[in-house]
Amino acid sequence: MIEARDLRVKAGRRMAVEGVTLTLGRGVHGLLGPNGAGKTTLIRTLATVLRPAEGKLVVLGGTDPRQLRRRIGYLPQEFGHYRRFTVREFVAYVAWLKEMPDRDVPAAVQRAIERVGLADRADDKLRTLSGGMIQRVGIAQAIVNDPEVLLLDEPTAGLDPAQRLRFRELLVELGADACVVVSTHLVEDVAAACTDVVLLREGKLVFQGTPAQLAAAGTTEHVGDTPIERGYSAAMGAPNRIGSW
Repeated sequence: MIEARDLRVKAGRRMAVEGVTLTLGRGVHGLLGPNGAGKTTLIRTLATVLRPAEGKLVVLGGTDPRQLRRRIGYLPQEFGHYRRFTVREFVAYVAWLKEMPDRDVPAAVQRAIERVGLADRADDKLRTLSGGMIQRVGIAQAIVNDPEVLLLDEPTAGLDPAQRLRFRELLVELGADACVVVSTHLVEDVAAACTDVVLLREGKLVFQGTPAQLAAAGTTEHVGDTPIERGYSAAMGAPNRIGSW
């Protein structure tokens, strides 16, 4: 569903993605890496917000941004919203932007709101919601069109532990039919919900494989409280003991 070859993307004057080659199909793909690794730049490029400087990128067999946006769901780290809209109005507005047929919108909006656990707040204005609820509205707008490719940049920010567990369950449901790419700093979320892990460091791909393969890359000498955290440290080339930040 996603094919990138020798992909290079600039963020300002800096080359933030450096020669990334990867293929992603159906399932949940965790995108990991430290701050500044190029995760957000890569997600924005997949979402057609940024254009590659070099290389090849094909999403769902095409390259036309307008056509792709009808079939993609995207949640950026910070998404704009109208505080005076209700939850239902905002998700319906995004459905309209995605050019969904009018007859399909009410049912699709209701289903998206229910899937993120906001059915009881559907007619409340966004300005009355907590930060965690706003984040769930962001997830609802991203899935309203039942996207074939779903791109989520730090989607669990602001969610409490119970909401994160439910979100993991939702990821597994969505990954059964779609290609889901989740950028996150939370290694445990990747271990729980992802079928595939992609690691970036300084804009370059340093690992792609299953969570089990990542966990196997580490040893007890590497930094981390769990096998997958130690595998992450090993793949990142982290020192075997904790040093200074």
